[in-house]
Formats: sequence, C-alpha cells, structure tokens
Amino acid sequence: MAVKLRLTRMGAKKRPTYRIVATDSRRPRDGQYLELIGTYSPIDKEENQVKINEEVALKWLNSGAIPTDTVRNLFSKEGIMKKFADSKKKDK
Repeated sequence: MAVKLRLTRMGAKKRPTYRIVATDSRRPRDGQYLELIGTYSPIDKEENQVKINEEVALKWLNSGAIPTDTVRNLFSKEGIMKKFADSKKKDK
C-alpha cells in the first residue's frame, strides 16, 4: 500500500478549508483516510492558516509516506521537512 500525505477538501462552496491526511494513494480525494495530520485554511489571512501535528507528520514521513507538492510546501514553511532531513542525516 502506497501511503500519501495529501489534502482533502472541506468547507462551503467558494470557502474551502483542507485537512492534511495520510491516505492510501488509490483512495478518492475526499474518501476514507488513515490518520488526520492537520488543517489548512487558505482563505483566513488573519488567523493561523496551518495547524499541523508535528509528531504525527514526522511519524508518517519516517515510515515512508510521500507528501504531495502542496503538502511538502506547507511542511517546509512549518519547518517539518528540515527536521525530517536532519533526522535522516542523524541516522546515517
């Protein structure tokens, strides 16, 4: 089973919010997921747009889950990809 970290769309019409989830790559975009990692709200500029559970995200990255381009960018802004790269270097 190929696990991907990707966004699922939530919210009202023309007011999207997204959940960052770990899911099987063969599942539909808004289908069943394995675990909720965080949320992303691109509309709300004043509020904190991204909320990510860092421990869960690192757990899935270490187990081989592949993030989509958008999720990778969100993780990079939050510093999660740097921590993941540092942990990979530390293991070697």
